Amino acid sequence: MSNIMNIDSVQQYNDYFGIDTLHPLVTVIEGCKGKPIHFCKKLYNIYAILIKDTDCGNLKYGRSIYDYQQGAMLFLAPGQVMGSEDDGKLHQPGGWMLAFHPEFLCGTPLARSIKDYSYFSYNANEALHLSTTERQTIIGCMEKVREELQSPVFDKHSKSLIMDNIKLLLDYCIRFYDRQFITRENLNSDILSRFETLLDDYFHSDRLTANGLPTVQYCADELCLSANYLSDLLRKETGMSAMKHIQQKTLETAKERVFNTQKSISEIAYELGFAYSQHFSRWFKKQTGYTPNEYRTQA
Repeated sequence: MSNIMNIDSVQQYNDYFGIDTLHPLVTVIEGCKGKPIHFCKKLYNIYAILIKDTDCGNLKYGRSIYDYQQGAMLFLAPGQVMGSEDDGKLHQPGGWMLAFHPEFLCGTPLARSIKDYSYFSYNANEALHLSTTERQTIIGCMEKVREELQSPVFDKHSKSLIMDNIKLLLDYCIRFYDRQFITRENLNSDILSRFETLLDDYFHSDRLTANGLPTVQYCADELCLSANYLSDLLRKETGMSAMKHIQQKTLETAKERVFNTQKSISEIAYELGFAYSQHFSRWFKKQTGYTPNEYRTQA
């Protein structure tokens, strides 16, 4: 098993690249100004936003191996592992990196909203690919943060200005991901079709009875996507999250079986993965306004 470097602090991250630490909780690194480094896998216990402009080898990111493309952008949250196997050579870093410790967010609005930036849980093959203009915008935000860090006076306004530029960068990335979803319409349509087929196959198999309703994570794994990316993509394409799609499919299947079969409500509840028929009946009435027996009679 290869060794994994723990990145527990901004200081450790700066030391890896040979960069001076200007603030203990936040840093901006311009890769070309760092020292040559050996590739390694890293367990990030800080937030990191990366734009890579050089070959990084085959990155291991979560459970995926990704041939990193130049100009792509990745987002790492504490607890994630990313990196490449050491090939014994020194490599000059490229691109840009913005990293900050979770403690830097304490007491700020971003501490409450950071989890809303779902791309921190995307897989590497769901990286953000920037246009030239978009890249300049992102680097501009990073440069603003760096300017504040390099200021000879770190006053009461410094942290809020740094935080504002980090949030601005994160918000721009939401816009740019929306653009990427739109420009990949054909790929998205294929994923949507595969997702619908996956649900159809699942609901018409014995897995429903044996394992209960499919989870978003199960569907994402089957499609080789992250759960957040799948939900975000579906929401952009259909207006509904992955969970909402699963719930809708469950309701359609429940209605069909209540109406078109002579099975008891208990049998149908069991087939749909409900532990108790009472739970199924309450859920069904909440969704349709009728109990299963009332729906069968009304239909």
